[in-house]
This record gives sequence, structure tokens and C-alpha cells, in this order.
Amino acid sequence: MEYVTLGKTGLRVSIAGLGCGGNSRVGLGKNRTRAEAVSLLREALELGVNLFDTAASYGTESLIGEAIKTVARDRVVIATKAHIHRRGQPIPPAQVVESLDHSLRQLDTDYIDVFQLHVVPPAMYDHARLEIAPVLLRERDKGKFRHLGITETSPNDHEQRMLQRAVHDDVWEVVMLGFNMMHQNARTKVFPHTIAHNIGTFLMFVVRNIFSQPGRLEAKMRELAAAGQVPQWLAETDNPLGFLIHASGAESLTDAAYRFVRHEPGVHVVLFGTSNPAHLRTNIASLLKPPLPAADRQKLADLFGHLLGVGLELPDHSKG
Repeated sequence: MEYVTLGKTGLRVSIAGLGCGGNSRVGLGKNRTRAEAVSLLREALELGVNLFDTAASYGTESLIGEAIKTVARDRVVIATKAHIHRRGQPIPPAQVVESLDHSLRQLDTDYIDVFQLHVVPPAMYDHARLEIAPVLLRERDKGKFRHLGITETSPNDHEQRMLQRAVHDDVWEVVMLGFNMMHQNARTKVFPHTIAHNIGTFLMFVVRNIFSQPGRLEAKMRELAAAGQVPQWLAETDNPLGFLIHASGAESLTDAAYRFVRHEPGVHVVLFGTSNPAHLRTNIASLLKPPLPAADRQKLADLFGHLLGVGLELPDHSKG
């Protein structure tokens, strides 16, 4: 495993982070048992993964709490989240503190390493910054958590307007954002600022439905070509990204997707979800490989660098 310093938090984190939500929810979303989920988390630990990202709404905090009992607490970095709005209405700070306290109980730990405000849309940023953050910082000073972060609502904020404000406020030490081969907006709009301000980054939506479910990519290429967003040839082939798969390139589409984001300047942790050990090992192996060839990276930038919001589908539990 490779490790990096998570910006100004100073935390040493694995470049591969296990996301405990999404489609898989560590296996719970795929009808795995609780024991199987805990076993998977412990295998991730054995492979060197030390960053686990969860949330109050995922239903997986207690699994992490059980899994990490086999290692010293300071060997694990736990990130969790709390919602600050419900159906567009702000949640009072006191209720966010209640969520924090509940997470501590579920995780069965004395402190959380990174506590994040969950899926904050642009319209809720002032509430997050002016109402919630000051209250949470007082809870931080009590020792309940160590670093404050914020996550975007990628499917509903393609231009990353919320983060374009957040990266200029020094209260946030970590941000979570969507970035993938067909949604590269952060390269110019977010990463230059996180680098300048030494803000830690967690990547999500690296491999979602478009890159993992048969037919999704081809359908999207036809849609984009019809709208004049990509060249027509991409709609006329049954393997639009086949140019990435070659002897000196990627082994598969998912391999390419992970390697593309892993080596982007400004990226610290690439999150992925899984429900089985083989998938776990394969994803980690991809993240530990060298960057894609320069020509392939340039072609991805040329073809898709202008796109917004592609590959940001919400979790699809229909396959569970």
C-alpha cells in the first residue's frame, strides 16, 4: 500500500480508501451477512487500507466499529458524515451534534478522525459555514472529532459551485468530490485551490454505473453524440473506450478509471466500494499501478474534458 499526508490534517492515509456506502455498503447492499461485511473490512486492513469512509445514513458505522477492534485505534482513519438538511430544509445545529454523538456510539470509538457535512448543495452552503461549522468546531474542541470536512452533492451540482466556495474557507480541512474520466471539472475548478490551501481530498464517483454495468457506457455515448457533445464515432462502436486497453495501457475499463484519477494532481484518497474480497484486491492493485500512458490521458482530456455530470449516477440498489 502507498500512503500520503491528507493535506493540513497531517493524517497519513492509504491512497485507497474503502467507501462503505454506495451500491455495495460493504456487502449489505448485495445481501451479504454482517459477519461477511466485517470480514471484508478486516481484509482491507490486512491489505494496508487504513481509511474508511462511512456516514450516519449508510447503516455501516457499527460494522467499522466492530472490524477495527483487531487493530490499534491510531492505525485507522475513520471518516463519517451527517446531513445538514432534509428535503431542502436546514437541520438545526443541535441535531447535527446529535448525529455526531450517535456516530460515535455506532463506531464504538472515542473520536472520529474526519467528520464531514454530507451532500451539501450550493443553496445550503451558508447554513453549513455560518450555522453548523461554528457549533461543530466547539464539539471538535471537546475531542469528539479531529478534522472537519464537507462533501458535495455531485449528481446535483455538476459545476461544483459549492466546493468552489468551500475551498476558500479555511474551516474545511477535507473535501469530498466527484471526479472521473468523463467528469473532469475539478481539474481546473477545485484541485488548484485544494492544492494551494493544502486541503485533503477524497474522491467519489470514480467508477459508478457507467463504467461497471454493461451497456451503460455505450448508451451514454449515443446520447452525448446525438447532442453534439462527443464525436460520432464514439456512438458507432461497441467499445468506446477500447483505446485504453492495450499492452502498455490499462487491463480493463475499471483499471483505467482508477489509474486515471489516482495520479491526478491534488488527489489524496480514491474511494471505492465493494462487496467481495476479489474485487477489493483488484481495485487496490489498479490504484497501485503507474499512471495511464500520457497519450491515453491526453485523449481522455481531449474527448471528455468539457463534459459535466457524466458518471455521477446515484447508487443503484436494483442489483442487490
